[in-house]
Amino acid sequence: MFHSFPETVAYLYGNLPMFQRLGGAAYRKDLINTIKLCEALGNPQNSFKSIHVAGTNGKGSTSHMLASVLQSAGYKTGLYTSPHLKSFTERIRINGEEVREQFVVDFVNTINPLITELNPSFFEITVAMAFQYFEKEKVDIAVIEVGMGGRLDSTNVITPELSVITNIGYDHAEFLGDTLELIAKEKAGIIKKNIPVVISERQLGIEKVFESFAREANSTLYFGDHYKAIQSNHSYSLYRGNEFLFEDVKIPLLGNYQTKNIPGVMMALEILSAKGFTINSNNILHGLENVIAQTNLKGRWQILAEKPLMICDTGHNEDGIKMVVEQLRKTPHKKLYVVMGVVKDKAIEAILKLWPKEAAYYFCEATIPRALDANILHEKAKAIGLKGEVVKDVNAAIAKAKASANSEDLIFIGGSTFVVAEIENL
Repeated sequence: MFHSFPETVAYLYGNLPMFQRLGGAAYRKDLINTIKLCEALGNPQNSFKSIHVAGTNGKGSTSHMLASVLQSAGYKTGLYTSPHLKSFTERIRINGEEVREQFVVDFVNTINPLITELNPSFFEITVAMAFQYFEKEKVDIAVIEVGMGGRLDSTNVITPELSVITNIGYDHAEFLGDTLELIAKEKAGIIKKNIPVVISERQLGIEKVFESFAREANSTLYFGDHYKAIQSNHSYSLYRGNEFLFEDVKIPLLGNYQTKNIPGVMMALEILSAKGFTINSNNILHGLENVIAQTNLKGRWQILAEKPLMICDTGHNEDGIKMVVEQLRKTPHKKLYVVMGVVKDKAIEAILKLWPKEAAYYFCEATIPRALDANILHEKAKAIGLKGEVVKDVNAAIAKAKASANSEDLIFIGGSTFVVAEIENL
């Protein structure tokens, strides 16, 4: 029996295979455990309406925006995302409130015999926990973010109102395939029979994968490019086709890459409205403009300090880093300092080649087994012309960057979700 939340979470981290910490050793290539866990709990995933969100990049921001708009429209909205940055409870929220610690303790105590019997992964347990919490709290709808891939992801036991696939890029190639087409097929695995699907971003050569899966499932396919989001400074103008919808929408998610996510969100909201959800223009504006306050989203192009400007971002694969570097170039600064750490199973050389050679680097590592040793990262970076030094501890590296930078410089912290998670006072 577990009596406290820290004790319960320590057990989950210590005894269940956890992908975030271990990588491939924790990956399950089927849904058997999730199905058994859900059956033992009375299939809670069938008791509430849901939206399923997959994609290589953008699925987190998309999930939070959808949840925030639904919340603004008066719906009791569940949100399941991963990984967490600071506390385990961030993974499961209702109207922005994190799951109660006591619920986590009670849930683990209740299903402990099943854990012993099935030896499920950490992720399989958290998915089942989220489903039971949403059932118990009687949510009107829950936004469920895929962990990895789609077809074999534990979340793929739901029958949603709508599926959303944000974009396809190279990540987790050893599990999902080494071509965009193969990765797209894994993501398309969330497309369900007769359930509409939104593809946020039209990518040449991949759209035919989604068209084929949708045809097979008799699922209506929508592309986000019916909508357009044009960014100017820190606000957006939104269009549906050539029809002007909103101007000067101050969405606090600052990355340029949100212009790719917002059209998918708008398309999804249009479909939900057609399905009978009451969502008006005011709800959309309020939800988008208050997404961080309402869902407590952290780590997406987050400004941590001014003079020097200090920004962090959880982008961690090739496409994510490409967008981060592009945004850094557009952000006015004199000198760029980068505090960077990565995990072992990324395409490290490909990622390092994207970073500017004129920046000063501090190579660090998060305190998880999956983290790449900062000395190895430094060697690989040096080989392609990036100059810097090793400061293993994330916060010590940040302190060193701050000591070197002047007020007109820019300090960026990222390369991995787990580096961002270790920033003090995030």
